[in-house]
Amino acid sequence: MDKSPDAFRTISEVAEELNLPQHVLRFWETRFTQIKPMKRGGGRRYYRPLDVELLKGIRHLLYDQGYTIKGVQRLLRENSSQFVIALGNGDLAAVEAIARQKQAAAAKEAADGEADGHEVTPAGIAKPQPGRKLFGLLKGEEDGPIGADDKRLSKDNRTLLQEALFDLLECKRLLDQVR
Repeated sequence: MDKSPDAFRTISEVAEELNLPQHVLRFWETRFTQIKPMKRGGGRRYYRPLDVELLKGIRHLLYDQGYTIKGVQRLLRENSSQFVIALGNGDLAAVEAIARQKQAAAAKEAADGEADGHEVTPAGIAKPQPGRKLFGLLKGEEDGPIGADDKRLSKDNRTLLQEALFDLLECKRLLDQVR
């Protein structure tokens, strides 16, 4: 007897449906906070239908579209789980609707930020006022690492180095998978 579409699925059922090993699903739980199967006694996992749809979207992006884990994490962070689900289902109308909602929200936020007297980036993020740091994350030229010539690295160079580090870490992860 087949289960109802609304029924919870075990990890073995989900792994079989997605054609993935179970350990990959457990690994993805550590990388994507949006995946939260219900766990029963003994740690047995039960995936909700929405969890399965999200996993389908993540699988599509990683295996079919060639995204990295960091890329999918960024998509989830910047958009939503619904966006990734729609991408995985190939529902272009839903993807466009979610993108329009996000643009409208960013435009509204930008208008609100300008009304507050803050300068706003094209992405709708309020820039910090001069002389102030945003939670200590934005460093000035006097902050940050020192280069080989005893001068501070520029913000652009620090950003490039950070991106290179992320790329190298992703390469290392891929090499470790092959071994």
